[in-house]
Amino acid sequence: MSRYDSRSGDPTSYRDRRSGSGFGGASSYGGGSTRPSSERREHGRGDSPAKSDLDGLTPFEKNFHVESPSVAAMSERDVEEYRLRREITVEGRDVPKPVKSFHDVGFPDYVLQEISKAGFTEPTPIQAQGWPMALKGRDLIGIAETGSGKTLAYLLPAIIHVNAQPFLAPGDGPIVLVLAPTRELAVQIQQEAAKFGASSRIKNTCIYGGVPKGPQVRDLQKGVEIVIATPGRLIDMMESHHTNLRRVTYLVLDEADRMLDMGFEPQIRKIVSQIRPDRQTLYWSATWPKEVEQLARQSLYNPYKVIIGSPDLKANHAIRQHVDIVSENQKYNKLVKLLEDIMDGSRILIFMDTKKGCDQITRQLRMDGWPALSIHGDKSQAERDWVLSEFKAGKSPIMTATDVAARGLDVKDVKYVINYDFPGSLEDYVHRIGRTGRAGAKGTAYTFFTAGNARFAKELVTILEEAGQKVSPELTAMARGAPPLLSGHGGFRDRGRGYSGGRSWN
Repeated sequence: MSRYDSRSGDPTSYRDRRSGSGFGGASSYGGGSTRPSSERREHGRGDSPAKSDLDGLTPFEKNFHVESPSVAAMSERDVEEYRLRREITVEGRDVPKPVKSFHDVGFPDYVLQEISKAGFTEPTPIQAQGWPMALKGRDLIGIAETGSGKTLAYLLPAIIHVNAQPFLAPGDGPIVLVLAPTRELAVQIQQEAAKFGASSRIKNTCIYGGVPKGPQVRDLQKGVEIVIATPGRLIDMMESHHTNLRRVTYLVLDEADRMLDMGFEPQIRKIVSQIRPDRQTLYWSATWPKEVEQLARQSLYNPYKVIIGSPDLKANHAIRQHVDIVSENQKYNKLVKLLEDIMDGSRILIFMDTKKGCDQITRQLRMDGWPALSIHGDKSQAERDWVLSEFKAGKSPIMTATDVAARGLDVKDVKYVINYDFPGSLEDYVHRIGRTGRAGAKGTAYTFFTAGNARFAKELVTILEEAGQKVSPELTAMARGAPPLLSGHGGFRDRGRGYSGGRSWN
């Protein structure tokens, strides 16, 4: 009997992996018969595949959705009002009703215990609607801003999915594959997978470049149900025959827009081509550009789509945004004055465009007595991990970073984000400032904006206005095409606050 007994007629009877029952021995994945399926997908198309595409593939369970009595009692009007209040927009046929509490989802007790231990009181909007969708076994597109709870929106259904499949046999690859654009994001996903999968004895590993392959290879050879990976290192492992994707039935692309921005489309296509066509696929993103939509159309079948908030690009309203018009040669002095004003021992994240600039500014800050460290793609993974741990612990409360840290960096209590260099897109601006104001906390973002950034002025004004932020006359003028009027005074400091009178982190 598998971890989910379809013969019992009770989709809530999840098998407890802590017992000795269930499948053992060789897996029949890769051999055996198939059965007709109403939800099939052809490689490279959004249509259902021919029956021959599924020949030899063992059937698997993927629909675990059970509507609780309290959810079933919700009228259509109740559902509409709930979605409106939580800014949930849905698309697709037969969309399940959202849940209002963790108990409504039907999670096993051991998962509920982990949720309770984590201190969560109610599902976030993306979880409230995303969990029922994911548990239905259908493909899913989820769009929500950073810090909205997307990781658990796909990880908890993944745990249910794993628990319903036969145990791994020697030589089997993972059942769940999560693709992420950066090492930092992959590591943080793994931490959540370990926390919430431990009670089910679900094993996971994180596959990414920049570190020795040995430990990762050993994990894969022992067998892991969940693999979290960056595309390049995963392909390396596949080509070296250290793993395979024959058992993958639950595929997640996290920060899909970022992966395309970073040029991973060929690798994604190569990976997806190795996975069975009737898998369940979930795309998660903070934005929905045409490139991501096109890729989704080619690899998803009959998906649900859930959007939290407006589909238009917008910033987290819990973040106060300040934009200062400056010249390039004013930046460093402005930065030091700003640090003198705001430094109170809180964590401050400073974004630069280039690795070279990141190192130069960090070196200068340290020479001037500021406790700064830097993180970027040229650093070894060991050094990046050390810098991140120093920053998280508050031992070095100032960290400079390139966009490698803009997504996937989940550090609690980052009070301030400073855009020393304005990023190359408004999407990256929103993601950068989203490193503060997380999980309901308030945050503040400061941005240096130069004449060279003028092409972004109009869109930036739109984002600021949508978030109810004050827009300076200088920025408004730039948005209308006027030349910039540089501030010759204290810039950010002209906000009714005095100087801090020194560096108070000691």
